[in-house]
Amino acid sequence: MEETPPSLPAKTDLAIIGAGPHALTLVTHLLQKRQTMWGKFLVFDKSGRWMSRWQNQFAALEIPHLRSPAVHHPDPNPFALRKFAESRPHEFFPPYDLPGTRLFNDFCQDVIRRYSLQQQVIPLGVTRIEPLPHLFRPSLRLWLQDGQSIIARRVVLATGSSKLQLPDWVNQITSRYPEHKLCHSSSVDLRKLWLTSERVLIVGGGLTSGHLAVGAISRGAKVDLMIRRHLQEKLFDAEPGWLGPKYLKGFFAEQDYQKRFDTILQARNGGSMTPAMGMQLRREVRSGNLRINENCQVVMAQWMGEKWRVQCSDGSQHEYSRIWLSTGTKFDVTSEALLQEVLEVYPIKIVNGLPVLDEYLRVPGCELFLMGGLAALQVGPTARNLSGARMASEKIVPAIVKPSMALSQLRSA
Repeated sequence: MEETPPSLPAKTDLAIIGAGPHALTLVTHLLQKRQTMWGKFLVFDKSGRWMSRWQNQFAALEIPHLRSPAVHHPDPNPFALRKFAESRPHEFFPPYDLPGTRLFNDFCQDVIRRYSLQQQVIPLGVTRIEPLPHLFRPSLRLWLQDGQSIIARRVVLATGSSKLQLPDWVNQITSRYPEHKLCHSSSVDLRKLWLTSERVLIVGGGLTSGHLAVGAISRGAKVDLMIRRHLQEKLFDAEPGWLGPKYLKGFFAEQDYQKRFDTILQARNGGSMTPAMGMQLRREVRSGNLRINENCQVVMAQWMGEKWRVQCSDGSQHEYSRIWLSTGTKFDVTSEALLQEVLEVYPIKIVNGLPVLDEYLRVPGCELFLMGGLAALQVGPTARNLSGARMASEKIVPAIVKPSMALSQLRSA
């Protein structure tokens, strides 16, 4: 029997789209500043649960621990995770006490319980955001997957909206092939696979490709890892200086947004492995389970009915039973379907796919706020990370709790 969709109010003060770590961080920061906001916001996520996509992705790739240290999490108190884990010190991983996946999940559930947020997620996806311009009280109408709609005074998009990046050669494959034989890392679920005597090609040099390689080998596969440059080893995906004024001061002082964009690219500098993962991979190379092809790219791939035949830029040819693309995602506000109508009514400056937002991460002229990678020009290179969720919340919350910051007030003033 299908559950009947929840009956919604006609209006809400604040609608948050997405129930991942960014949305959870925003809600805890909001309630810490203004407890009276409890019950004045709605969170929309198809799953109906906080953190479900995050948990699924960590479980599907069997990721043992986070890449960011224990101070980065959705609770406003940076030391809350440490306190929570007092009796579980063995669940921190070296070198910087990185929290284990299970510990982090348990902690997030504790945050959800402490802030009484269990029932706050509406199990419906948003299909459309319709701007309702008004001289004094602009608002937004959210259309939901079951046909209902609701008017929100303010909306925060916290879905981690990004587009899969696929290499050009993928679009040039002419033969039909089974979908699971060539797929992006985001749709690989290691838990469902048995790979004895298979040879798997993993394309990409980021930490995800390391997890995939280790997971495939543990299921009996031999793996080739192909990286278009050298394998880079870094503890974090961006220097810790980007978490505070050390680097951000200069970044925010830069008024040329193209230069900001270039800085973000340089700071993240493509994919990298942690030193611990690099060590694990070298061990697999020595035991003959793994080949790492650096400075190498696929030129052409053909599906031969049972196997892939792959030609590489170094002139070599290989055969594989499946190919996984760990080629990342990219943020592009123009390809985010939910934002199309808003951007038509409130056109904004866009630099290489990233929107130029106001200081509260709002689309200028409109009560729509963006979190995650789309806010990178205003938050910096770690916008998509847990630390970026905290920095974004610190910018958005004042615009929600202080009446003087609301656009509807500014208009009528």
